[in-house]
Amino acid sequence: MEKQKLPNEQAVMILGLLSFVGCCCTSGALGVILSGIGIYLAGKAEKIYTENPEQYSLGSLETWKIVNFVSLGLSVCVLIYAIYMKVTGKDVEQQEQLMEMLKRFQSK
Repeated sequence: MEKQKLPNEQAVMILGLLSFVGCCCTSGALGVILSGIGIYLAGKAEKIYTENPEQYSLGSLETWKIVNFVSLGLSVCVLIYAIYMKVTGKDVEQQEQLMEMLKRFQSK
């Protein structure tokens, strides 16, 4: 009998990849949410595998679970940095410096 793929394995993979994009584009907030969901779904899939190991194959579930953990850690770091910048007001300074650099670049 051929072993089946675990349910949610592909969802865990997609959430792991999207959480990296969410980390960079949304200051970490979307990355934390997506990787959290991916880790939860991976845990459910592992539980199904432990109940019926002869029926399912693990495939690349462990790899994508690790990707989700790495993305979660990275997203948390980016989120903490974004909160720090907002609380200290350094984000406004950084935005002003960026606007000044853009004006200098356009005048050349």
